[in-house]
Amino acid sequence: MARLAEFKGKQVLLGAGISVPRGALARSAAEAAAVAASLGGAVVVKAQAWTTSRAAQGLVCFAESAEAAGDAAAAILAANAGGFPIIEVLVEERVAIASERYAGVILDDRRRCPVLLISARGGSGIEDTAREHPEAVAELPLDVVEGLPLHAARELWRRVGVHGEEQRKLAESSVRLVAAARQLEARSAEINPMVLAADGRVMALDCRITLDDAAVFRHPDLGIEVARELGHPPTPLERIAWDVEKDDYRGTFYFLQMREGFGRGQRVVAFHGAGGGGSMMGMDALQRHGFSVANFCDTSGNPPASKVYRAARILLSQPGVDGYFGTGSGVASQEQFHSARGLVKAFLEEPLAVPAVVRLGGNGEEKAIEILTGYTREIGVPIECYGKDTPVDFCAERLESLVASFTAQAPRPPQRAPKPPSRPYTFKTPTGEITYDHAVCEHCKSKACVAACVPQILKLSENGVPVLKVTLEEAARGRCTECLACEVDCRALGAGGGHVHLPVPGLDEYRASRGME
Repeated sequence: MARLAEFKGKQVLLGAGISVPRGALARSAAEAAAVAASLGGAVVVKAQAWTTSRAAQGLVCFAESAEAAGDAAAAILAANAGGFPIIEVLVEERVAIASERYAGVILDDRRRCPVLLISARGGSGIEDTAREHPEAVAELPLDVVEGLPLHAARELWRRVGVHGEEQRKLAESSVRLVAAARQLEARSAEINPMVLAADGRVMALDCRITLDDAAVFRHPDLGIEVARELGHPPTPLERIAWDVEKDDYRGTFYFLQMREGFGRGQRVVAFHGAGGGGSMMGMDALQRHGFSVANFCDTSGNPPASKVYRAARILLSQPGVDGYFGTGSGVASQEQFHSARGLVKAFLEEPLAVPAVVRLGGNGEEKAIEILTGYTREIGVPIECYGKDTPVDFCAERLESLVASFTAQAPRPPQRAPKPPSRPYTFKTPTGEITYDHAVCEHCKSKACVAACVPQILKLSENGVPVLKVTLEEAARGRCTECLACEVDCRALGAGGGHVHLPVPGLDEYRASRGME
């Protein structure tokens, strides 16, 4: 689920008619001081980080002057939240509070409808309110067509002991909150605290709004870069990964960085899973053997080899990892040799510079193991591959042993680029381009590319070189499934005349910025 940052969420609430404090974002101490000066009074400086208990972590500070606001911003921007840097703070006017409440619209999957949840006690510790003060909490299932009538909202607030003019104002804001949540197709929209200010205004001092991923494309005005609930603002590498996934619906590529800024020797592993449950088992096994993971990654749902390749390249673009670990559920229905070819292409191009252990369980796993172990011998680093009958703990133990005995090559080996073709034969694929150098292919004896082509769209011409037996348009529309056999098998079993160009926009620039090129 995609989450709106606090400032953007407040702008949405303001557009819906719910008052919010005056304020602006700042990325430096100087900017924060300038915002505070423009507000002309005491301010609150808050880290724009998707974490709870910000005040307890020192990520919310009160300042009486512009200078103090700048100092507070400098301290917050030098900190981190959940292992990720804080790049923005929100500087807001300080509000004199008469009372604090809570209001939230939550999509209840069990009831199959949205529910308005309110509490007469808002602010810190809201999670404990229902248990400690059940009389202060009430909820109301909502009609998805009719929304929330004002009289129903007033009755709900009356039930928790709020009366008079405050009740009316809270009810009106609740109606607006429900309307905003519906318009956004939000799975949740919470205001905590919703306060009655000393001047009589009802205001949203903080909010949390989460959208359904599938609805994000209908709301481009929100500026959501990555339609996933990451738990932090998207990192540059997460943006690159999302660009790979967002328009390619063949299988799933989910990528989430767990940490940044680690160095070699800290026992941090690039993790490549296939299936949520199996991935969790793999991560637990790594932890039991003293590893931590740099990322969570899931390529499942029968992804093409090209998507697995791109995922592996992105994982290996995390500086400082000590190993590569792949594992899945062990009962995946997808053909595992597609994943194996994607990994082989990525490992050869990098080339892989750390030990790798991969557990490929599912259909065709024997062939997958043969491809991954047999086609990567030239790399010169240890790569081991296992099937579903091998326990994941054994695989983690093997990685532990390989990492302990491995000495990294310095400097890092450069990426391998294909030789320019002398007589190119090229055609487009759904996400890339395939080129055969017919000057090389005419001397190939095995013609491995034609034999291994999974969709069987290749044939030999009269001159004995591979060409399409479908039209160029058909190949580009999807008849070419990007199984990568025309390069991977060609390189291992043939003359090496085939190459599949699969761009990953932004990745080379990212790697250069991290000193990896």
